[in-house]
Amino acid sequence: MKSEGDKHASEHSRRIAAQDRVVAALGIRVERAEPGYAVARMRVRPDMVNGVGVTHGGMIFTLADTAIAMASNDSAASSLVAGADVAFLSPSHEGDELVAVAERRTLAGRTGLYDARVETAGRVVAEVRGRVRMPRETR
Repeated sequence: MKSEGDKHASEHSRRIAAQDRVVAALGIRVERAEPGYAVARMRVRPDMVNGVGVTHGGMIFTLADTAIAMASNDSAASSLVAGADVAFLSPSHEGDELVAVAERRTLAGRTGLYDARVETAGRVVAEVRGRVRMPRETR
C-alpha cells in the first residue's frame, strides 16, 4: 500500500500534468508519479521530427523534463526544473514510443538532482540531468 506521501505526490503530479497544455498537445502520458520517481511516454508523430527525419531534440527533452517534474513534485507547493543538461545518444523516428524514466539522485536543502533516461525499444535515446529547485516552506 502506498504511504500518504506517495498518494499525495501522485495526485499532485497528475493534477499538474492534467493542467499542462504542452503535455496534452504532445500526447505525453504520465504512467507513474511518486516521490523521486516517474515514468512518462510519448509516441513520436510526424510533426515531431526535424528536417532530417529524426525526432526533434526539443521533443525528447520535453518528455524527459515532464518525467523529472512529475518525480520532483512531492509536496503541495510546486517545484521547478531550474536547469538541465541533455546528451542525445541515438536517434528516434516517427512512430517510435519514447519512454522517460526519472529518478531523484540527491536532495540537498531546496535543490535536487534528477536523472531521466529516454529509451525506445530498449535503446537509449537521451540522458538528462535536471536540477530542481524546491519551494520554500509556507508558513
